[in-house]
Amino acid sequence: MSRTKTALLGALVLLAGASGTAVAAVPADPAGIAAIPCTVDYKVQNQWDTGFTAAVTVTNNSAAKTSWAVKWAYAGNQMVTSGWNAKISQSGTAVTAANETYNGTLANGGSVSFGFNASYSGTNALPTSFTLDGVTCNVDDGSGGGGGGSDPSGRVDNPYAGAKVYVNPEWSAKAAAETGGSRISNQPTGVWLDRIAAINGASGSMGLRAHLDAALAQKGSGEEVVQLVVYDLPGRDCAALASNGELGPTEIDKYKTQFIDPIAAILSDSKYASLRIVTTIEIDSLPNLVTNTGSRATATPQCDTMLANGNYVKGVGYALAKLGAIPNVYNYLDAGHHGWIGWDDNFGASATLFKQAATSEGATVDDVAGFITNTANYSALKENNFTINDTVNGTSVRLSKWIDYNRYVDELSFAQAFRNQLVSVGFNSGIGMLIDTSRNGWGGTARPTGPGATTSVDTYVNGGRYDRRIHVGNWCNQAGAGLGERPQASPATGIDAYVWMKPPGESDGSSSAIANDEGKGFDRMCDPTYTGNPRNNNNMSGALPNAPLSGHWFSAQFQQLMTNAYPPL
Repeated sequence: MSRTKTALLGALVLLAGASGTAVAAVPADPAGIAAIPCTVDYKVQNQWDTGFTAAVTVTNNSAAKTSWAVKWAYAGNQMVTSGWNAKISQSGTAVTAANETYNGTLANGGSVSFGFNASYSGTNALPTSFTLDGVTCNVDDGSGGGGGGSDPSGRVDNPYAGAKVYVNPEWSAKAAAETGGSRISNQPTGVWLDRIAAINGASGSMGLRAHLDAALAQKGSGEEVVQLVVYDLPGRDCAALASNGELGPTEIDKYKTQFIDPIAAILSDSKYASLRIVTTIEIDSLPNLVTNTGSRATATPQCDTMLANGNYVKGVGYALAKLGAIPNVYNYLDAGHHGWIGWDDNFGASATLFKQAATSEGATVDDVAGFITNTANYSALKENNFTINDTVNGTSVRLSKWIDYNRYVDELSFAQAFRNQLVSVGFNSGIGMLIDTSRNGWGGTARPTGPGATTSVDTYVNGGRYDRRIHVGNWCNQAGAGLGERPQASPATGIDAYVWMKPPGESDGSSSAIANDEGKGFDRMCDPTYTGNPRNNNNMSGALPNAPLSGHWFSAQFQQLMTNAYPPL
């Protein structure tokens, strides 16, 4: 998968491509491509912890040349270490790639390609402009792996590129009211539509129109993303109880007519056409049909029911089709997390099931802008102290109790690999991934500073892993968690954005049974005294005590998340 960046002319706005491509919204040019002196297509072909490989193609649309030099500058600490098909030199952040003796000729309309390896640390930000012999180049069509380009309808490959993201004033006020909360109260978070009443506003809370109106007010003259979580499937959350929904397993028609249709009607209002509306479609649904059905030890009768009646697939397909028909809506389908579908028998099967859902009830793969992983979960973004390829005394880390034969050790490697798998089963090559980093920072005093001891594969992994959960299957109000990477566009290859889709400080579920009219049950995984089930290999739940109902404000958790934030606040 490639990550592409191209340069701009004049004051055109750069739309930094999150899932891999950066292109510009180029106005119509009646003079045609010949009016653009050159284009430069810069693609990151491969990236790892400390380095990357890039390929660059230059197209000359001006007079023929017998020699050439392409220049760009990095915003970070990238350093070219070796190159081919060009003489590459670097001074500080400035890079020059000049022709070799054998490829100096560059005709009008001709192209030349070269490549290089480079080192970096931190973020590998893409260059923002290029010149050919001192003349600023413009963009090509950015056909590389899904990013920030546009089409005549106004849609862009990556809605987060070049845009602000809506700050929910209700969440912001709760965060700001907490001691120290003003440090993050201006961060954008998801708006959860988790029951029919939420559309118009339940219990005095803002409804969907109120949020969209507030987003327009925040937007100003720039671009604005609004993040919605669409979450009310029939028989919702069949493998857990804390987020059981209001609709029974057979109420698919009610889901369509009373939930999705009213949402679509509001989002279709031309008043909101200037907003980029990102929808996270039905978390914790389709992956359950893969992992918690049939003869598996993790199966539940509720998930078997939803597999048999097909209402998860039908509901997701209907939501994708109905919302995907709205030009400024970008659907991201929930894809679990690495500790859920990162195993060999879950990985491919999940992608295939997602394709089935995305082509049901009138939906097509064109209704899917991308996928989101780790929604409302805690999987570490990047484990730096070990890799899946490490061995300890001849034993693979895959055999450790923590990794337990999984193919992935963290969320970033999983999301990038799963993106490729999704494309392989028929999703568009331009899809991008979102990763929810709201609670996966795992900082604070418990954060390891290096690998664990090599006395055994378990001491090595457990001593070095940032994710301090008792088990990767633990999901409810996890003790020790911290805020993760702040929301940002285009952070890594194939990733449209890091997002805080789950608002930090909102509970995952109550620690004990609480009567309510919100359709929310009590799940023992939210009870800190619970000793577990097959889905977490019968480990303790690791949950915080005294938690309120899911979605309700949990001050103690919010304070913990700030204390353990990584990067630190």
